[in-house]
Amino acid sequence: MGKKTRNRATRSEGDNPRRPCPCGSGKRYKVCHGAGDDVIVIRPFEGLAAEPDLVAMREFLPSATAALPVRSGGPVTLASVLPGASAAIVRDNGDILLGMQVQTRSGDLSADLAGALAWARSAEPGSSLPVVGPDRRTGERLQDVLDPETPLEPTVHADFGWWLPGDTPDPEAQAMLERANAVIMPTEAVAAPGVRGAYWVDTGSKAHVRWVRTEDETVLMGALARLSHQGGLELGEGSRYAGSFRAHGLLVPVWDVDREMHSSEWAGPAAEFAKRLDEVLAGLADTPLTDAEHRAREVLAGKQITLR
Repeated sequence: MGKKTRNRATRSEGDNPRRPCPCGSGKRYKVCHGAGDDVIVIRPFEGLAAEPDLVAMREFLPSATAALPVRSGGPVTLASVLPGASAAIVRDNGDILLGMQVQTRSGDLSADLAGALAWARSAEPGSSLPVVGPDRRTGERLQDVLDPETPLEPTVHADFGWWLPGDTPDPEAQAMLERANAVIMPTEAVAAPGVRGAYWVDTGSKAHVRWVRTEDETVLMGALARLSHQGGLELGEGSRYAGSFRAHGLLVPVWDVDREMHSSEWAGPAAEFAKRLDEVLAGLADTPLTDAEHRAREVLAGKQITLR
């Protein structure tokens, strides 16, 4: 699964069909990607400046929208989730919205999103695409249709009111909106110089900062281990490093933070942490981990999970 093959895992002769599918769905390989000729792209958004926020919108931002930096064509809005978990919607006025959190068995989310965009470009106003998968692919991926140098700038919403802008919803739509709003977790971006892909969330019992990192996992884990050994792994007073999870080829460190503190109060500590981390990353190649730092790395590795 090296980078030369774009981090793809392919079906090969002799694969155990009962093993967990490497896509992270939790299903057995034989009933997931082993059921056809699909391939799994472990890091689907690699090469895009938008990568960390794409991962965040796919995995843990409950209600967020962002202008997708397309190379050509009219404006496109990317959404964390659309009504009915649709893959794409073309509103009555022609506005195009693509959904990130959808049900799909495809192994290449980047190709799925490009396929949903191609569908939306030619769809009639008022149409929706419930599901997207290999049958909708055009041969293009997001890397082919987006400006690779332009980051995503998500707007995090307090509710799903943007689902039905300017409309008087019918009772069924209103009920759907109320159900969605009832389970939303307060979430805000942690905005500071040198900080991208970091989000504060209040789960009700705890508050966390989740930070999508784009460094190679082995390198990042080494840097985190060195910071841990130095006592610099926390974001500051009122925080505790909780662990990390993997999502779409990237590592996402997580901190438990004081629920009584406003999300904006973590901007400064996050910026300081980013500086410490950058300094350690810059020195790793010249100064290998010590035995004590290797032990710290083993402790951190025990706090990792793969998001399913």
